[in-house]
Amino acid sequence: MGDVPAGTSRLRFRRLTRADADALVELDSDPEVMRFLTGGVATPLATVRDEQLPRLLAQYERHPGLGRWAADDRESGEFLGWFALDPSADGTEAELGYRLRRSAWGRGLATEGSRALVRHAFDTVGVRRVWAETMAVNERSRRVMEKAGLRYVRTFHLQFDDPIPGTEHGEVEYELRAPIGQERLAARRAR
Repeated sequence: MGDVPAGTSRLRFRRLTRADADALVELDSDPEVMRFLTGGVATPLATVRDEQLPRLLAQYERHPGLGRWAADDRESGEFLGWFALDPSADGTEAELGYRLRRSAWGRGLATEGSRALVRHAFDTVGVRRVWAETMAVNERSRRVMEKAGLRYVRTFHLQFDDPIPGTEHGEVEYELRAPIGQERLAARRAR
């Protein structure tokens, strides 16, 4: 089973390392990147270094083939952001995620990387379902989900102590399920 997704013609995926802390903080420091996640509030270095990275690095061993990967420009080697297939507790489902620098927006990279991860999830890892969520008002992310093959499932509302603009419109869930034969394979893997 491939530990790291193959990547694309323009993106190279690799495991995150502790050395990526500064790049991750820089990514999360852009208010536009974080607009639909935190209302534009940056993630502190201590949170990335001491909480997020240790949890993400441990996932690689617990759920081979699933997790979060750095996305580098294949030509320049520049860190562009990350893509994720965050595993469910039993590893039979994965949540698709992506976060790219603003300089990478508008070039189809989020769709390209997401399609590669969806293929990896079903063809290499053998999950039974890939799903994703975003704020209902996040039209760009919703388009990426649709272009990656996921279908709208529902709109739901969560309660937040300090809601960000757009929260009142709810969150949306999209999904893609494995074909029947692959779903049986994922169920056997979970036992």
